[in-house]
Amino acid sequence: MNKYETMFVLKSELSETERKDLFNQLSDAITKNQGEVLQAQVWAEKRKLAYPIKKHTEGMYYLIKFNIPAQKITELNRLYRLNENILRFMFIKQER
Repeated sequence: MNKYETMFVLKSELSETERKDLFNQLSDAITKNQGEVLQAQVWAEKRKLAYPIKKHTEGMYYLIKFNIPAQKITELNRLYRLNENILRFMFIKQER
């Protein structure tokens, strides 16, 4: 299992219940693909973006650190691209 970190830029206008549901969906996708969430936190509540992304000028940043087999990253990538509340995301492999 490899250690990864993913930063998400999410829509900032989500309600509190929509945020909690989205955070649960992001973590559940990892655990359903044989992963283990080590840490999940809001990195920034609302920040102005440097340039518009999908016609949004502000976003909320969410960070997840997790362990998962390397071949499962492709499936996570597919699942996260299908979610309309995610504006951008990036996987970073951490050194052991």
